[in-house]
Amino acid sequence: MSDSAKRFPSFWQLQIAGGVCFYLLVLVASVADLKRPGWFAGQTIGVAFIFLSTLAMHPICRALYRRSPSWLAFELKAFVASQVVGTAGALATELTVLRSFREIQWGDLATNSMQFGVVLFLWCTLYFSIKQWLQASEERERLLRAESEAREARLSALRYQLNPHFLFNSLNAVSTLVLDGNAPAATRMLAQIADLLRTTLENEAVPEVPLSQEIAFARQYLAIEQTRLGDRLRVEMVIAPETLDALVPGMILQPLIENAVRHGVAPRVDGGTVAIRSDVHSGQLRIVIGNSRPPGKILERADGIGLSNTKARLRTLYGRDHSFLLTCPDGGGCEVAIQLPLRLSPAQEPVACVR
Repeated sequence: MSDSAKRFPSFWQLQIAGGVCFYLLVLVASVADLKRPGWFAGQTIGVAFIFLSTLAMHPICRALYRRSPSWLAFELKAFVASQVVGTAGALATELTVLRSFREIQWGDLATNSMQFGVVLFLWCTLYFSIKQWLQASEERERLLRAESEAREARLSALRYQLNPHFLFNSLNAVSTLVLDGNAPAATRMLAQIADLLRTTLENEAVPEVPLSQEIAFARQYLAIEQTRLGDRLRVEMVIAPETLDALVPGMILQPLIENAVRHGVAPRVDGGTVAIRSDVHSGQLRIVIGNSRPPGKILERADGIGLSNTKARLRTLYGRDHSFLLTCPDGGGCEVAIQLPLRLSPAQEPVACVR
């Protein structure tokens, strides 16, 4: 049963509340007959038999609802059943009030039967409407759950796609240091890789994490790259304090920073700078990652794993409520600018900003 169905009142709650409201409405509507002898008893008996008639209609409506393929079919069958049960209810009311079959006025019985039938038909229509609403609500929630599960599975697959990609590149960098005869740097880099992978494995694979956590992870990754590149890699971070608690996709920065290092710093003899900035722009979180790309060199192929993976994750999480802009001017330098909905997580421990 869906959450909406659980929150909705039960049949008996609605039945009793509806019966009480109908009884009060009948009393108010017939107040003009207040001075007529037996007025109150007659109205009470009439409402009581209508209430009993709705109970008799309940299994009929339930069976019709299961078998009738359309609203029109249900309504036609419910109308016939309402007239039959309504006539029986009206007759029982007359016999209870008059206590004699011979005193029954057939004109009054016909009128009361029609009134009973109309009330029961309206009750059937309300019953069918509520049933259809609950069924539609359950189906909608089922589709939402299926969509959410599919989205989480896709996000997990995209995230896990990054781990072997990152590990391969990191181990390749270690092997380069070993071949260059820089064993201390290789050893230090292996320890840093182990720490980084431990952080990745220990953190729960949730769709979104605080930006402060992503910044801390980015610092670990950049420490590895600085071990490999030394002074050739310069890092600038300008992280607005109000953005530290903002939620972002997990591991969203690492592949972009990796591209910035690989294409904008590593190819240059004199190295280069990787700049990371965050701020609040037009009510959204904006993150910019840039490098000092040599003129004429692209950041990465449009179908490369880093950019394509990042774009896919952003589309999956935010739909159209985000922007991803890559700019590489001919004069050099390259920037990736991401804007996301600004949603704050519970307060996190502050991360020091580096300027």
